[in-house]
Formats: sequence, structure tokens, C-alpha cells
Amino acid sequence: MKHYPHHLDLQPALHARGVVRLPGSKSISNRILLLAALSRGTTQIMDLLASDDTHVMLMALQKLGVHWQQEGESQNYVVQGADGRFPVHQADLFMGNAGTAIRPLTAALAVMGGDYTVHGVARMHERPIGDLVDALNAVGLHIDYTGNAGFPPLHIRRGALKAQRMQVRGNVSSQFLTALLMAAPMMARDEAVVIDVIGDLISKPYIEITLNLMRRFGVEVERDGWQSFTIAAGQHYLSPGVIHVEGDASSASYFLAAGAIGGGPVRVEGVGKNSIQGDVRFVEALAQMGATITMGDNWIEAAGHGPLKAIDADFNHIPDAAMTIAVAALYAEGKSTLRNIASWRVKETDRIAAMATELRKLGAIVEETADSLSVTPPAQIQAATIDTYDDHRMAMCFSLASLDGVARRGNVIRINDPKCVAKTFPDYFATFATVATNDLL
Repeated sequence: MKHYPHHLDLQPALHARGVVRLPGSKSISNRILLLAALSRGTTQIMDLLASDDTHVMLMALQKLGVHWQQEGESQNYVVQGADGRFPVHQADLFMGNAGTAIRPLTAALAVMGGDYTVHGVARMHERPIGDLVDALNAVGLHIDYTGNAGFPPLHIRRGALKAQRMQVRGNVSSQFLTALLMAAPMMARDEAVVIDVIGDLISKPYIEITLNLMRRFGVEVERDGWQSFTIAAGQHYLSPGVIHVEGDASSASYFLAAGAIGGGPVRVEGVGKNSIQGDVRFVEALAQMGATITMGDNWIEAAGHGPLKAIDADFNHIPDAAMTIAVAALYAEGKSTLRNIASWRVKETDRIAAMATELRKLGAIVEETADSLSVTPPAQIQAATIDTYDDHRMAMCFSLASLDGVARRGNVIRINDPKCVAKTFPDYFATFATVATNDLL
């Protein structure tokens, strides 16, 4: 795993071209780990993401008595399923800042019952979990807050399921619904469980990932639009034997944007037109901005042809990848607006505020609302020191600001705390350096 200094200076680059093999998807990796742990049978997981967030999940499962083994130095793991009940019934679990780990695991532990404490880093204790806790407590399960109401840390104790119909709000985080869906088969032993979504559901593609993976582990969910989900009684998670983790489509966004900005072509491998990840739709936004996109079964390629076009679009469906568009907007002609991104406020940091602050350092004119961000590029991108807020996506996004070699010859973009990329992509900056070229400077 890459060791970074306190800051990293990115030299200006004129072109971006090359091929990148993507790390595994964080969203898929942590879902598969939990599903494999809950399953009957042994699962071989191929190409699991090596990152802080997956490490947190692996360590939690180990504490819960789930046996797993890494195959040599590879990213392949063998997980022995616990068949719906973890062997350890009392544990203190540290979940870092991994939303994809703490939320589904909280639901699973609440359904199983036991005596568990769940906590994380300071920022995790500021990220909401109240909608999930309310939904579980409302049907007789038992979760207490040990800090501020509505947020981790949590104390989970044995409850008694009293109802088979649950409700959860859909407009804060889709991870709450994912957590309930993944835990539902353990609640549906004798009769079906129904989960109703109150209000609009955000980040629907992430729910598609959840349903797809549950199906691969033997559980079918009947969906009535995006408002109601039914899990029939008597279903159990069964190991698929071997399962492969797709390359991370959110991570792909930085390299594809680099290709659009820096001429390209830049090709990413590990994700393609048949991906189960909604973030592959990021390329639709790049295409709207004037990039040329080509896709194969397991690769995507982007190339650019001069200045990008400004974009005004709804990014509710791809909130993580949309951050890349905000920085790509520095290279567009005119004002770009990203709409319906309120979920940015409750991510690893308040991403709307953080993005606005850092884009202004580069000379952009930025307007923010509760759920939108508008970016008007400067005539010339300014050299700047970018703060990253312990947020991996802030660090990766702003690497793209170095792709302006002619205008800023000799200037650098300094990224503070570059090690935060370890959350999902420990070798990001070394990989970025392989496509950002200075051959014509």
C-alpha cells in the first residue's frame, strides 16, 4: 500500500493518455463480504478491493467469528459463511468512516440479536443513521444511541421482531434501504417482509447493485417501483461458489475525465457496458460535455477534442461520480450546474461546501445551494493548495486540476493529506501519474 507524505505536489501535465486497470468496487466489495458471511457455504471472492473500507469490514467479520482467508498476496479471499448467525454474540466493532460497512452490518446485527457496540472515526459519528435505526426499532429490534441521537456510536441488543412491514425514508442515503434489504431474509423466516420507502429514493443505482448481488446469493426481492420491496418467506443466502468484484466505476470517473480534458484516449479496464454499477452512467455526462466515449464488455475509453461544453444536469443517480464533473467543469466553456446532490452534505465531508471552497482557490466562480453547485471556470486555472477534508474523493477529483499544462507551465497543484485516498484507492496518485503526461511541455 502506498505511503504518502503530508502533501503531494502535482506537476502540470499537458496530455492524458494510457490504460488503467481499476481496483475493485467498494460498494460491491463490502456488500459481497457481508453476503458471503451471512451465507450457507464457502465463497471465493475474486479481486476484492484493497482499501481502508474493506479492511474495516474484514476486521469486523473476524471479530464476529467469521472465518476468512486471503489467498497469498492476491486480492482473492475465501469466506466461510455463518449461515445467518454470527458465532460471536458480544463484540465491540470499529467501523472507521465506512458507510458501506456500518449500515448493513448494523441491520444484520440488530436482526440477529446479541450485545454489540458499533462506532467509528469522529466524522462517522456525524453521519446520519437515524432513519435506519428508527426503521429497525419500529419493528421491535433494539438499538440505542450512546452519543448523539440519530448518529453512531450505537449499542445493539437483543430485540423481538413484532412486525413484518417496515418503513424507511429514501431521501438521505440509499444505504439505509440497502441495509434493510440485506437483513430482510433473516427476518422473513416464516412470513414475507415488506419494506416501504417514504418519499423519493435517492441513488437508485446503488439499490440495483444490492438487489443484483442478493440475487446472486440466492435471494429474490419483488419490487413495486421504487416504493415497496417484498422479500418472500423462507429464503436463505446461499454461496454462489465463486464471485468476481467489478472494477470501481466511481474510480473510473477520474481517469475518463482526464481523457476528456487531456485529449486521451484513456482506457479503464475492469468495468464496461455490462456493469451492474450505476456510476458507469458518468460517461453520459462526459459525452454531453463533448467527450468521445467508447465501451466494451470490460473496458471504457474517453477522448477529448478541445474545450468541454458546460453541463446543467440532475446528478441524483450518481452522486459520487458527479464530484468529478464539478472539477471537469473547470475546463468547460460557460457555467455548469450540478443539481439534486443534497446527499453530498452527509458524505465523508460536506462535499458541496468543500468542493465550493477548493474550486474557488483555483479561480472558479462557484454558487452553492442546499442541493446544487454551479461552477464558472476561470480564464486560467490558478496554482493552489487543495485541502481534502479526510475525503478520498476530494483528493482524487482535484488531481484533474493539474491537466492544464500550457496555461500554468511550471506551477503546481498541491494536494494536502493525499493518504486519504487509501479509503478506496491506495495507489491512486501513482496510477494517475501513468496517464498524466508532460511529453509536449
